[in-house]
Amino acid sequence: MEQKVMNRWLVVVGAILIQLALGAIYAWSVFTPDLVEAGWSKADTQWVFSIGLAAFAVFMVLSGKQMPKVGPQKLAILGGVLLGLGYILAGLFGGTDFWSLTLLIGLLGGAGIGIAYVVPIAVGMRWFPDKKGMITGLAVAGFGFGAMLWIKLADNWGNLLDSMGLSNVFTVYGIAFAAMVIIGGLWMKFPPAGWAPKGYEEKQATSSEGSKGIEFSSGEMLRKIQFYFIFFTFVFSAGAGLMSIGLMKLYPSEALIEAGYTKIQADLIASTAIAVFFSIANGLGRILWGIISDSFGRKRSIILMTLIQGVTVIAFTYMAGNEYLLYIGATLIGFNFGGNFALFPTITAETFGVKNVGQNYPFVFLAYGVGGIGGPILGGMLGDMGQFPLAFTICGAAVLLGTILILTVKTPKRA
Repeated sequence: MEQKVMNRWLVVVGAILIQLALGAIYAWSVFTPDLVEAGWSKADTQWVFSIGLAAFAVFMVLSGKQMPKVGPQKLAILGGVLLGLGYILAGLFGGTDFWSLTLLIGLLGGAGIGIAYVVPIAVGMRWFPDKKGMITGLAVAGFGFGAMLWIKLADNWGNLLDSMGLSNVFTVYGIAFAAMVIIGGLWMKFPPAGWAPKGYEEKQATSSEGSKGIEFSSGEMLRKIQFYFIFFTFVFSAGAGLMSIGLMKLYPSEALIEAGYTKIQADLIASTAIAVFFSIANGLGRILWGIISDSFGRKRSIILMTLIQGVTVIAFTYMAGNEYLLYIGATLIGFNFGGNFALFPTITAETFGVKNVGQNYPFVFLAYGVGGIGGPILGGMLGDMGQFPLAFTICGAAVLLGTILILTVKTPKRA
């Protein structure tokens, strides 16, 4: 009797639902103006963001290690509970205390995101071995689109911040985040052993970008120079994008006011840049870079993506003070930033093996945590010194260095 197998597209539905909620971390910038008005420094607002990113990366490693034992479904549900609880408690504690928000939204919420995030990627690659780039892009697309949803609901779509206040928005969002991740997590199951899509036969990689079917454990991967070239390319690319996210409202608002816009105009334009142009491009970049890489190759795609990103981040210092150039800059940065999350999981899988990607990719993803601390904190500190342009120039140059590093990645061999 033929074994009944779940429709694999339900995994995509669950993945998008989960990632829409996890994208909450990129909505942080919509809350920063209220916190600055409450007496926070710009650097303080970035500390919560950075702690959240670091917790995200660290707990993703722990989640990957536990996945073979605990299973993807339970991990997804646990992540949703922790994320929701962090925001709910932050709201109940008043919503403006620095240490409460750092520990609850930053540490606890970031931990929940990290625990749940790796699940759709690992599960999706098992169900879609024939379309790894496309499915990884779809699986994480909600993360980018989620930022737009939560920002616009809090801001000018739903006006939740004005009508409810910061603490109540945190509470409502926490309930929504938990519900979405738990529901999506119900479909996070690996396919049965030996299952493959109808008509599909696993093809061993034969290009210089693949590991020719060799599966590397995490310990073996960490002894390969290819891991460190990929890791630091991701550090620089993620750091530049995360700094841009954290400052996409503060810096353009200041630049636009200096260029002659009123404060109301500047705030609206800057909000549109991050919530619409950046967020939509971020989501599309995850899908389209994944599709592009299925045909163009992972390594070549990362080279092209980081080259465009490095140039754009440097040029952003000349774009932030003009409405239309700002929209173009936000779109390009968001599009390429989103590409990181489709390309780095797949280059990890192709370089070190698909079977262990759930355990290996979290180590690569630690780069996101390193970049998440370095980029936003650098931007916040230089911003307090009135040196936003210098922060973008430094980060853009670092991304171009990553382009050089990824060029050197060769196929790893067994010792």
